[in-house]
Amino acid sequence: MIETLISSKMRIKLLLKFFLNSQSRSYLRGLETEFGDSTNAIRQELNRFEKAGMLKAYTEGNKKYFQANTDHPLYKEVHNILIKYIGFDTIIDTVIERLGEIKEVYIIGQFSNGLDSPVIDLMFTGDIDENYLINLIHKAETLVKRKIRYIIYRLDELPTIDWKQFDPQPLLLWSKDSE
Repeated sequence: MIETLISSKMRIKLLLKFFLNSQSRSYLRGLETEFGDSTNAIRQELNRFEKAGMLKAYTEGNKKYFQANTDHPLYKEVHNILIKYIGFDTIIDTVIERLGEIKEVYIIGQFSNGLDSPVIDLMFTGDIDENYLINLIHKAETLVKRKIRYIIYRLDELPTIDWKQFDPQPLLLWSKDSE
């Protein structure tokens, strides 16, 4: 769907990279390696986003880093469009809101790094009926047309989670506290 609105595949990749996870930052050569595209195509789009004020740029050493400008008036709207494009809104409605005793749900894997993927990796924390979760996941997979993998941490396991094992860091998708 988003491909009909935004014809540039590079632009979509950059939107996902920077606007899905506002903490995501990168430099030109890093994006070249990550995306497997030419630096010229990437540079053109980065310059457009920077000129529009949607990306902030800063220098560390000899590298120019880019990061989403969360103060831009369209940041939240672009972020929400990407959430819907990937299907996270459907997952929240179909799975999370119906599950009950969930504390938090995190995005892990490729999407937490801002990369598109046919697989959505999620981490659930709480006291969860796994059989019911499996049924809800199957329904959500049909709706979002992506495979969904998950791990569950019970509430008593939360203090023992080694957050360093996740690379990149998990991205909070939903929290009971922010309902």
